[in-house]
Amino acid sequence: MQIKQLLQLSLISLALMLFTACGSGEGINSSNSSDKYSIEYKGLSFYSKNAPLRNYKLKSLSNKEFNKLDSLKQLAVADKLLSTLFYGYPLKEIESMLASGSFLTTVQDSLNREKIDKLWLESEILDEKKFKRFNYSEQEAIDILARFYVADKLDSYFFNNWVAYILTQTIMFSPSYELDSSHSPNIARVYNTIVTLLEDEASMRYITYQHMMSEDNWRRFRSPEDNGREMLEIYTFDMDDSHVPIAAKALQNWKLDRDNDTLVIGLNENTEELSLFNVTIINGDDFYREMVKSNSFTYGVVNRLVSFFFTEYEDSEVDRVSKLIVSSNPKTWQDILKQIVFSKEYLLSNSRAKSAEESFFSLAKKMDFKNRDSSIFYLKENLEEMHQASMKYKLGKLTRVPLDTLSFAVYHKYIREDMLLNHSSADAVDDYSTWSRQGWSDSFVDSENFNYDYEDEEASLESLINYLFVALLSREAKDEEMKMFKNHMLEDDKGVKVLRHPFNMFSSRDNRDDLKRNIAFVVLDYISRVDELYILKEVK
Repeated sequence: MQIKQLLQLSLISLALMLFTACGSGEGINSSNSSDKYSIEYKGLSFYSKNAPLRNYKLKSLSNKEFNKLDSLKQLAVADKLLSTLFYGYPLKEIESMLASGSFLTTVQDSLNREKIDKLWLESEILDEKKFKRFNYSEQEAIDILARFYVADKLDSYFFNNWVAYILTQTIMFSPSYELDSSHSPNIARVYNTIVTLLEDEASMRYITYQHMMSEDNWRRFRSPEDNGREMLEIYTFDMDDSHVPIAAKALQNWKLDRDNDTLVIGLNENTEELSLFNVTIINGDDFYREMVKSNSFTYGVVNRLVSFFFTEYEDSEVDRVSKLIVSSNPKTWQDILKQIVFSKEYLLSNSRAKSAEESFFSLAKKMDFKNRDSSIFYLKENLEEMHQASMKYKLGKLTRVPLDTLSFAVYHKYIREDMLLNHSSADAVDDYSTWSRQGWSDSFVDSENFNYDYEDEEASLESLINYLFVALLSREAKDEEMKMFKNHMLEDDKGVKVLRHPFNMFSSRDNRDDLKRNIAFVVLDYISRVDELYILKEVK
């Protein structure tokens, strides 16, 4: 039997187990047993195909509109999109993609196809030589971060992992490992379940329904009253206190037992008819199922995600964008998130601070950043210190990027010291235990990346500086910035500007590459202090 068929049967078996546990074994229907998209349970569809971009009401930026932008604005938009997706390309590669005239459709198509060797990727993450294992620091979260770093292609598997990561950062699906009742395995269970269901084309309603009924969810909201209230508020924005006793009554036989924080569904199920979501419900299964089927659910989850990406928008603007997406009748999480990140609204009009993950993963790809065995561990630890921890908080990341003085100071320090001012020694490339392996590679400042002209040292310096600015900031150095660097690195020699000794990349000695790196370090140190490095900019 094909793996895909086994996954489908496993999904249906899981649903049957849940329905039976809730006393609701009837109601699974399929008009055509060979068509998985017709399988439903009391009106709740298990599967759904992703909608084509032409169906989106929040209009996508087209190649034609994109190609009308000048080259640096195209680069800025491309970087905004790729950074949002935790990805990036070296400058020459992205410039080649832009020159094709079909950049946006190329990225869109790549997210619909699986190209990554998953067996290789998952084996790489578990290679203890390359990624040290830690039994005291939520290793499950480290593995998830490592997957984005290791992945060498932007494809459907990468995208589904990104979707799962975004969802688990929000109030909707956070595993909440800060709680005493939640444990490290819950991180992997929540995240991996979402990825698996996304891979199997499960609908967003079914994925949410499955999560609501899970022990992982009950470890976060632990009583019928608490769980019922939070599900109403989180997913439907229902703040009506009169609805909480109704939800609690439907969930009266559900509890999180203190023995190993285990979900127990008792036999004292409610039998009284209750009214909620404009339908009649009786038990917990009814409560969760009818909630995800409701129109208020669709608006609620869309609003949560729009707020997550349009952090500077007023409530009225978030409502406007949310209603446009809702009007396209999204059936999958991909339908919502693709609609956001490929939209003209997001790529051209929206501006917000980059998350640390968006900065780290995009810079790592652009700079050919080499890790040591504990690099991703320190990324996870720094996210904690920035108050941007992955999947930690009970209510998710209520502030997408904390910008208080201490949080941003840790953010800046991490990007500057651990990434921009770290060069990977070629001699240490095979030794993952040494600090000298961590950093950007020589390929990042290879002389082929800029105009390396022996006959004109000043022009060569300008070219290298502009290359670094364009690669990381999508703009060239301003006149005053270029003047500052040239005053520092050039000296007059008989009326000709030549490079000072610490920066003379044309030196006849063996250390010319070291001297070229000295130029890069000075420029990168400056770039680390430029606010544009930490902002996904509006493109006018």
